[in-house]
Amino acid sequence: MNEAYHVLPGPECFLPPAAASMGIILPRNSEEALVEGVIVSLDEAMEKAADKLLQAKNPYFFPGPLLLWNWKEGIVEKGQAICELAKELNAGIIPMPDYRPKYPMINPAEEINPNHPNLTIWHNKIDVCVFVGVHCHYANLALKIIRGGTNCYTIAFCAEVGHEDAMITFRGMGLAEIKKLTELIKQKKGGVAGDYAKIGKS
Repeated sequence: MNEAYHVLPGPECFLPPAAASMGIILPRNSEEALVEGVIVSLDEAMEKAADKLLQAKNPYFFPGPLLLWNWKEGIVEKGQAICELAKELNAGIIPMPDYRPKYPMINPAEEINPNHPNLTIWHNKIDVCVFVGVHCHYANLALKIIRGGTNCYTIAFCAEVGHEDAMITFRGMGLAEIKKLTELIKQKKGGVAGDYAKIGKS
């Protein structure tokens, strides 16, 4: 185990190790989060995520099936909150409606293939991306590939226990937490500490 290992933007290597195999552990409860492999408080992670998203030149959200399909109560409201957050950031949205391999070709301007997420990152010149509503096993696979082959900064909103292969991950990320992050971003855009309001999608 390498205690100094941090989950950072790549390109790391052709076959990057799973962060868990390098000793990275997930947050213990919903009051904690993971930033670059280090457990921090939820508030600290919110600040870091807000800054990364506001500083991004071309942020994108990748909503997965757990958010795209109206399969249980509260999903529509959560989807609306994600749309509001993306609009506040002037961020793009590319859906991941299912996990079937898209062969022999995909349109990276319209979809993301979890088996080759780097293609979508490269094509759209995405520097910060947010996974939300993606099943954990597929999210971890895609996040590892992105870390291995791109310099994109990854953030994962997880409704379960989190994703150690993301640079920032939240666990138990529900409607209240998404709204809290949106409000934080609005405050930062209107604040004097950094002129974030001028930063938008290039």
